Amino acid sequence: MVIFTRTYDLLVWLLPRCERFPKAQRFVVTKRLQDAVLDFQEALFLANSHSKRQRISYLQAADAHLDKVRLYLRLVQQWTWLSSGQYAHVSAMVAEIGRLLGGWLRQARGK
Repeated sequence: MVIFTRTYDLLVWLLPRCERFPKAQRFVVTKRLQDAVLDFQEALFLANSHSKRQRISYLQAADAHLDKVRLYLRLVQQWTWLSSGQYAHVSAMVAEIGRLLGGWLRQARGK
């Protein structure tokens, strides 16, 4: 499914950039951002391997993790740890992933 590829692309792009964030924040905001992205991917894998009721639960958890990613990325942008162009790029990636997740969630609910 496309969402897995796009999430992998996000990880490949984002994780190396996190290494350039200020060392003082590496174990606070940086770690939370990395954990949120990795937790998001894990929730997708779990959703893919379960039946309908559990799938919806894991997809909702993935949505919550994606909201955390959005929050941490906004903080990173505000603190100028990413350039405007980098933030625009990663925001577009996250927005696409959000649309894909929303579609999967609607399909799982039968709507």
